[in-house]
Amino acid sequence: MGSEYIMGKLLQYINTDDMNEVVNFLFDKIPTGIIIVDKAQNILYQNRKATYFMERFQLPVEISRVSKRIFNAMQLSKMSEEFPGEIYIKKKYNKSPSNWTFRIVFQEGPTPYICIFIIEDTISNKLDLNKIRQQFRLTRRETDVLRRVLDGLKNLEIAEELEISEQTVKDHLSNIYMKIGVRNRFSLMRELVNQ
Repeated sequence: MGSEYIMGKLLQYINTDDMNEVVNFLFDKIPTGIIIVDKAQNILYQNRKATYFMERFQLPVEISRVSKRIFNAMQLSKMSEEFPGEIYIKKKYNKSPSNWTFRIVFQEGPTPYICIFIIEDTISNKLDLNKIRQQFRLTRRETDVLRRVLDGLKNLEIAEELEISEQTVKDHLSNIYMKIGVRNRFSLMRELVNQ
């Protein structure tokens, strides 16, 4: 059973009261941004990661163009001809150290919609954080903070994402710096990326 099938089944319940809370919880914990749009390009749903992304950046204009083409192909019953494979759009933003991938999936039927998965190609995904955690004897929570520091988040953003205070983030950072033997974020990045 693929993740798309499971997501599709979950999305079937998005309007029911019983499943709404469960779906929101799951979608907010997924490390991928999720935006669901209707034919009029109205956002029906976005999870916390997508909200965070939208506060910093805009979706590539290509997504709007492709979405219009998808809905048009649905209306003309030409989906398999127009879109025979997977749809990915890649983007690099000036204010981001990461590359971004946008995967577009669609649901045909009486209520068609498009789901956009926002995937950040982060620095932390390129490093073996389990190995780093063991090497420097970091706690799991320190590793959570480290991952977000490597991905360019500020202390307040880390605090909000991990649902802890900003002071707790600072305390974890101090411990991380001490254990790794660095003084600041820049030297931390340099130390870990050059290992």
